[in-house]
Amino acid sequence: MSTEIGNDPLRNRGTAFTVEERARLGLVGKLPSAVETLDEQAARCYKQISQYQTDLEKYTYLDQLHDRNEVLFYKVVVDHIAEMLPIVYDPTIGDAIKQWSNDYRDSRAVYLSIDRPEDVRASFEGLGLGADDVDLIVVSDAQEILGIGDWGVNGTDISIGKLAVYTAAAGIDPGRVIAVNLDVGTDNEVLLNSPAYLGNRHARITGQRYDDFIDLYLKTASELFPNALLHFEDFGPSNARRILEENRPNYRIFNDDMQGTGAIVMSAVFSGLKVTKQTFSEQRLVVFGAGTAGTGMADQISAAMVRDGLSAEEAKARVWLVDRNGLVTDDMPDLPNYQAAYARPAAEVADWSRTDGVIGLLDVVRQVKPTVLIGTSTMHNGFPKAVVEALAAGVERPILLPLSNPTERIEVMPADAVPWSEGRALIATGIPVDPVSYHGVDYNIGQANNALLYPGLGLGTIVSGATHVTDGMLLAAAQAVADQVDPTALGASLLPPVDDLRASSAIVALAVAKQAMEEGVATNTPENLVQAVEDAMWQPVYPEVAE
Repeated sequence: MSTEIGNDPLRNRGTAFTVEERARLGLVGKLPSAVETLDEQAARCYKQISQYQTDLEKYTYLDQLHDRNEVLFYKVVVDHIAEMLPIVYDPTIGDAIKQWSNDYRDSRAVYLSIDRPEDVRASFEGLGLGADDVDLIVVSDAQEILGIGDWGVNGTDISIGKLAVYTAAAGIDPGRVIAVNLDVGTDNEVLLNSPAYLGNRHARITGQRYDDFIDLYLKTASELFPNALLHFEDFGPSNARRILEENRPNYRIFNDDMQGTGAIVMSAVFSGLKVTKQTFSEQRLVVFGAGTAGTGMADQISAAMVRDGLSAEEAKARVWLVDRNGLVTDDMPDLPNYQAAYARPAAEVADWSRTDGVIGLLDVVRQVKPTVLIGTSTMHNGFPKAVVEALAAGVERPILLPLSNPTERIEVMPADAVPWSEGRALIATGIPVDPVSYHGVDYNIGQANNALLYPGLGLGTIVSGATHVTDGMLLAAAQAVADQVDPTALGASLLPPVDDLRASSAIVALAVAKQAMEEGVATNTPENLVQAVEDAMWQPVYPEVAE
């Protein structure tokens, strides 16, 4: 359709325009005769999706629908959310990102190039949006995409996909969000040598020039859109932590890889502690895979230990990180800042067993007897039978969280971990898993899916107008997720399912907004907070067609 409304995905109705609307809007003869309801359109779209053989084909179909008719896109996704989430986001979006430059069609993102910092303000101003028109901006420099690494400008879809989950899960208004790609170059030689690649053709810029570009983005975005939550996604480990720590006091900033992933793990641990009847201060945590996500989890669990009465040093002393070089110790050269905080004194482990000079995971588990074992290593079978058996021998009900995804990267499948632990391990995974039957009990395995948490956290931040995303707000979100299940029955899941994310996100948003108000960081204090959350949730229904 050539008319303005037909080219606006937020207002376009396609075959749902009535005969009168078609005449008034100049659409006569440009649509088939049938006038459909939104439900009829959604049913036809779902049938079309179901005919595709691969998830990537389904992703492409939905991406095109998203660009054509947002209401219909979200209607389909919301109505089939458990099925659609893995298609519109992780893991399918990773395959789409690899092909992005080759398959480039159009994009709704804002592209900011480190080679043209003078264009940053103009790029935002060109959107025609006012200071009160934006609630959320998702930005990525695509250095560490979903475990597949550095994909430069191809990673644009990660920002778009994240926003799609925010809207589908929590009703963040899609007309009040912005997706941003920071093109700082790429170290991916395949991209740099591909004729089709659409990004800057040079290595990643680092150091002061990179930091200045981040500062420029933050200052410009917060100045032009002072009410927006600034979400950072898939930055490299050292940059992610540094950007968050340096800018958190001054901006409404959130990093899902560190804070969101850590918080959903906190939810699983909250549930596990209901079973073990212990406190955080009693936990011994081993993290296998000490990158952004793993250390972010360690940060939040150690912070919970402090809230339970330990000193910061006592809490850190109850955390062990294991990476590709084995147990992280303070005599290792060039430790990144996010690992150094948890490095064990070399003298403390001088007499521990070693294999080829390395203190491996099995030795750590035998020595530490962890109550919580987390896997973020992306190492398939990283938790072999010997590790799981040692874990179960150390404590009666260990919390076992193999969180790497997709399936070919998970540390251990629950179908193995349940019998290896004699049904005693409390398990949640990073992938959807069918129940495991063992000795007459069906063990339901919760998925530690960030989508259970960050959309509601974002909604609660927006509703309350919180000036910062505080640790207390993250903790409230984690507790709100955990409180949606009763894990105490044998075989019960530690986490709620993703089938009803709208309701789940509303519960999380309410808890987050209440916490923001209690901490004094809220700028909005509605009398009826429940109604305020409901009113803030955008629904996939066609708006009135303006005269």
